[in-house]
Amino acid sequence: MTTPFKNSEVARFITDRVDALAHRKTQSEIAAEAGFANANFVSILKSGKSKLPLDRVPSLAKALEVDPAYLLRIALEQAVGATAGKAITEIFGSPVTANERAWLEELRDASGNSDPRMTARGRTTLRGIFGK
Repeated sequence: MTTPFKNSEVARFITDRVDALAHRKTQSEIAAEAGFANANFVSILKSGKSKLPLDRVPSLAKALEVDPAYLLRIALEQAVGATAGKAITEIFGSPVTANERAWLEELRDASGNSDPRMTARGRTTLRGIFGK
């Protein structure tokens, strides 16, 4: 069987999360929590043999203990391709994770809900927080 999605961000992310959770749950337990009929489907996703079905994003995100918005964002590109994924997010907006919402709420609070413009100084300061 071929592995057309072997180098996809989804395959790498699922692999990393399964490894991170290995001390608490097995891959079969993750598959069962996600509602996969075949316990081997997580292996199929990790190897890149199949795309992550978009309707499984919420349950797999819960099983992997990650924010579903982030998993949807990377699964969308895998499902429809980079160009179509970009078009969809341009039309409907990018899914926002709980952590991103917290940053946005803090920005709103710190600015007094003034809708501040992104300035060069602000961008530099923000990137500095993340070492960029």
